[in-house]
Amino acid sequence: MSQSWFPALSRRLAGIAGSGFAFAVALGVVIVWVVTGPLFGFSDEWQLTINTGTTIVTFLMVFLIQNTQNRDTEAMQIKLDEIIRATSGAHNALLNMEEASDEEPAAYHKQFADLAAYAKTKLKAGGSDEDVPVLRDSSA
Repeated sequence: MSQSWFPALSRRLAGIAGSGFAFAVALGVVIVWVVTGPLFGFSDEWQLTINTGTTIVTFLMVFLIQNTQNRDTEAMQIKLDEIIRATSGAHNALLNMEEASDEEPAAYHKQFADLAAYAKTKLKAGGSDEDVPVLRDSSA
C-alpha cells in the first residue's frame, strides 16, 4: 500500500462520521442499548458493552479527527501564505510563521498589539488607521 492510504481513508471516514446517517446509527445503537437494559438486568456486562464500544470508537476517532485537522490546518496555512505573498505591502517575513520558534510569534504579536494601539490613538485624534508601518525583524 502507498503512504497515501490513510489520508484518503480518513477523508472518507470523516465525511461519513460527520453525516446525519452516522449520528442516526449512533443514536440507534444507544437506544437499543438502553432498551435492552431491563432484559440484561442492567448488569455490569450490559454496561461494559456500551463503555467498551464507545471507548474504542472514541480512541479511533481521535486519530481520524487529528489527521483531518492537521490536513485542514496545513491547507489554511498555505492559503494564508499565498495571500501574504500576493498582497502588496504585506510583510513576507510572516510567511511560514507556524514553523517559527515560540519567541518569534510572540514578538510579532507584541508588534501588532502596539500597531493596534497606535491605530486607535490615531482614530481618536480624527486621523486614519490605514497606514502600514514597517515591522521590525523579530529574529534579530
